[in-house]
Amino acid sequence: MNESSALIEAILSLETEPVDEGHISRIAGLSSDEVISSLDILKNHYNTGSHGIQVAKFPGGWALAPKKILWQLLKAHYGREQKDALSQAALETLSIIAYSQPIARSEIENIRGVGVEGVLRALKNKDLIREIRRQDTPGRPALYGTTKEFLKRFNLRSITELPKLGENDDKKFSVDASGHPTTA
Repeated sequence: MNESSALIEAILSLETEPVDEGHISRIAGLSSDEVISSLDILKNHYNTGSHGIQVAKFPGGWALAPKKILWQLLKAHYGREQKDALSQAALETLSIIAYSQPIARSEIENIRGVGVEGVLRALKNKDLIREIRRQDTPGRPALYGTTKEFLKRFNLRSITELPKLGENDDKKFSVDASGHPTTA
């Protein structure tokens, strides 16, 4: 590992949120190419050998993070505080949004079989979902999707890293043309 990589490692260890290459470049006084090269050196360094952390790309930038295999063991203790815990209803609603986005409130309610206005408000307040756009239908209902905070909270780099759904699970998150849930 070279001096530039060591400097960037120190920067990442001091930052509390992911930082982009531009931010790292300004703090370290390095060019963008030097930052990218040093990040590659750091990624390789932590990927080889028995390190408990990795240099990971998140929405918003780079951070030092526990390796995924260790995060499963550590998240109960080092995850969000209990006051940030999500109820079963919130987790179900969040799952529907994550797998079906963009999705309207009425579609979520059809899948869950209950009203979700309060749950949506709580998820928006926790910055886990946001209104992506308005549907081009009468009433112009809001369409919801997940946020960068959702990805960060669940240690995902992108929505494509969500576990794949089986055929029966996929049907649980589907509605037919009339807006009614399909049956498994």
